[in-house]
Amino acid sequence: MPLHMHFGAADLLRCRFAISPLCQTHEAVRTLRRTERHGYHLPWLRRVREAVTGLDLSELWLLMPGRGGYTPDFLGPPPEVPYAPFEDELARMRATDPAAAHRELVLSLACTPGAAESPRGRAMLADPARAVQRLADVTERAWRALVEPDWPRLRALLEADIGYRSRQLADGGLERLFADLRPALRWTDGTLTIHTSALPARTQDLNGRGVLLMPSVFVWPDVVSGFAPPWQPTVIYPARGVGGLWREPDAEGRDALVRLLGAGRAAVLAALEEPASTTALAARLGLAPSSVSAHLAVLRAAGLLSSRRQGHQVLYERTPLGMALVGGG
Repeated sequence: MPLHMHFGAADLLRCRFAISPLCQTHEAVRTLRRTERHGYHLPWLRRVREAVTGLDLSELWLLMPGRGGYTPDFLGPPPEVPYAPFEDELARMRATDPAAAHRELVLSLACTPGAAESPRGRAMLADPARAVQRLADVTERAWRALVEPDWPRLRALLEADIGYRSRQLADGGLERLFADLRPALRWTDGTLTIHTSALPARTQDLNGRGVLLMPSVFVWPDVVSGFAPPWQPTVIYPARGVGGLWREPDAEGRDALVRLLGAGRAAVLAALEEPASTTALAARLGLAPSSVSAHLAVLRAAGLLSSRRQGHQVLYERTPLGMALVGGG
């Protein structure tokens, strides 16, 4: 059923993007059990299968009810900055007020028949402060096993998505941004309508809080919206390029990439497993910085790379198109 978000003038000034490794961790945990999400992630699922057998995720899963159910907001509150390290987000989760945690645990457990009366449910409600710390411990183990090993790749895709969306926003405002974001979203006369699995239909006045937009690797094919006051309303949507995320090129694919781009440009594109500067790439590949700079300029003009300044350096990274080209060659 639809969720209607009504924007006022102040809300238009408070729309922002963020990346949340904590959110990605919980969506990864959720994806393990949601078969409708598996299509793009089969290589990842095969790779983490052994790690999953060593994890007890039952407490998190108890708070992740099916479609339309409520997951406690304190598990992954909306980030306050565009990108916070996982450790900072986890510390914020650990600092959750026990009274607020209890309220949200009650709401979440009520979504699953018998959950509140189960031994784990009763323990959570009896001691919410301890429950927060236990859930944080499980979340940290899930991050280490499921997400952290691939985080440079995931972060690069998420940042490339935000770069693209930011250009859409600059070119055509919110109307262009939301029109291209997802078929489940519709922008009409200052109202953002989100078709979600949550029931019943709802209307939400943003009241000057704006909206936080967060791309996700694992949320496809869903669009997720949530967070009750005092949290900022948030829309979590599938990032561009997820289809090529886990593809690894074989020898034939690498040869095809060289024939398409030339040996130098193919090497530069393949070397960008994570953002890097011209100097770092030159050292890694054993090429002259001037040659690497020329290759980067062509790849960027072709839409295969994006760049961003970090301090005194310019870092280059693959766009979703660049990722798909390297991974699917």
